[in-house]
Amino acid sequence: MEDILARIWDSLLGRVGGPMTFRIILQPTMATLLAVRGGLKDAREGRPPYLWTALTDPEQRAGLFREGWKATARVFFLAVFMDIIYQWIVQRWIYPGEVLIVAVLLSIIPYLLIRGPVTRVARWWRRTP
Repeated sequence: MEDILARIWDSLLGRVGGPMTFRIILQPTMATLLAVRGGLKDAREGRPPYLWTALTDPEQRAGLFREGWKATARVFFLAVFMDIIYQWIVQRWIYPGEVLIVAVLLSIIPYLLIRGPVTRVARWWRRTP
């Protein structure tokens, strides 16, 4: 088990300086832009911050995650596709677990972390005279 985790960790760190490094900037940037758009929409509609509401309100959780998935699905699948290409070029093998880890780190996590704060800032900005 330690060998597998060490290989995964080394492989993930190798993506930073290896071929196709541009995607490590491109994909989180795309997810961030989608999160900003969603956060501004939430502020306009008077909705509460995204991630906090998803974590604390079980009634809205499924709908919010469905909405977030719709927003980030293309970026997620682009991350999956690009990581498969990367693995094939560098490792000559495809590790599905690593593909999912990278896709979530590059597309889903930035979206979840940015959308709520954008909503808060947009609300504050609109209230400031």
